[in-house]
Amino acid sequence: MQGPFSTRRGAALYLAASLLLGLVMGALVVNTVGAAWSNGLLFAIPVTLVYCFATGFSAYYVCRAYPLAEKPPFSILTVLCLSAVVSAALLAAIGLAWNGLLQAAEVAWAGVEITAPLKAMIFGLGVVLYGLSAAVHYLAIEFGKARLAERRELESKLLAQEAELRMLRTQIDPHFLFNSLNSISALTGSNPAAARQMTLQLSDFFRLSLGLEAHTKVTLEAECALARHFLAIEKVRFGSRLTVEQDIADDAGPCLLPPLILQPLVENAVKHGIGNLVAGGAVRVAARRTGSVLRISVENDVDDDQPGAPGNGIGLANVRQRLAAAYGHEASVACALEDKLYRVSITLPAQTTES
Repeated sequence: MQGPFSTRRGAALYLAASLLLGLVMGALVVNTVGAAWSNGLLFAIPVTLVYCFATGFSAYYVCRAYPLAEKPPFSILTVLCLSAVVSAALLAAIGLAWNGLLQAAEVAWAGVEITAPLKAMIFGLGVVLYGLSAAVHYLAIEFGKARLAERRELESKLLAQEAELRMLRTQIDPHFLFNSLNSISALTGSNPAAARQMTLQLSDFFRLSLGLEAHTKVTLEAECALARHFLAIEKVRFGSRLTVEQDIADDAGPCLLPPLILQPLVENAVKHGIGNLVAGGAVRVAARRTGSVLRISVENDVDDDQPGAPGNGIGLANVRQRLAAAYGHEASVACALEDKLYRVSITLPAQTTES
């Protein structure tokens, strides 16, 4: 089925409109020839139903064959006028044939007197109804084109967003690997055994991170587990100088976020914070869910006299861009340095199911 009959809802609406037009035509017949309401409605409603469904198919295919944006207006108007005249003549012929059958029944409540004014009224109504049907079909076709264009534009935006996210994510591994190799290099001369241990843990870390790379979103629990694994690697180098604290609320753990989004922040906390402290310090990760908002903070101890340059490299910039690409204005990243603590706060939508 095509046109207005392609769905049950469309067919039902078209049937309801046809019945309404049948009532209008019945009232006009009663008014024109002075027939009883039973005669007028029995004549008009069946004829109108047949005509409306016939013109529904006819107008649909004419509108498809002569789209507004591709055919000259004159040719469209000519075809529609010819189709309307032919259809109106068919309506008059159907009306005469149906009325003949009704009069053959020889009952008082069937059949009407066919006069010249009634013929003219039926013909004119047929032209008007065909024009209305064509207008409705043109509107439906243009609306469908607009929806298709909107859907294609949205798909293009999603593809571009996914490409941007993949590009940004590819920056993470080289960034982390560069920092890790520097750590291994620093241990090679002073503590070869620790360097070997760190190399093995680095291999395990990348094996774990590959599992997260296969997903567009991972739970905060999985992300924090990866962060703990990384910090265990760094503890080989820093020893007791590095302490780790995590405070993840129970309702925040199942929330989803882009994979490896915390990794650059934890790296910066170790490299730019703990790495500049002779006595060492702590890296703290906390998360809370407030309604539909998830708030995550990564903070570390710093030296007020020599705070380094946390947050100015590729790591924090990557986090900002990935959150902007994934959530737009709904996500934000804020940095603060106060009381010998450097804190990066992330705010993003609290989602527990991927959509």
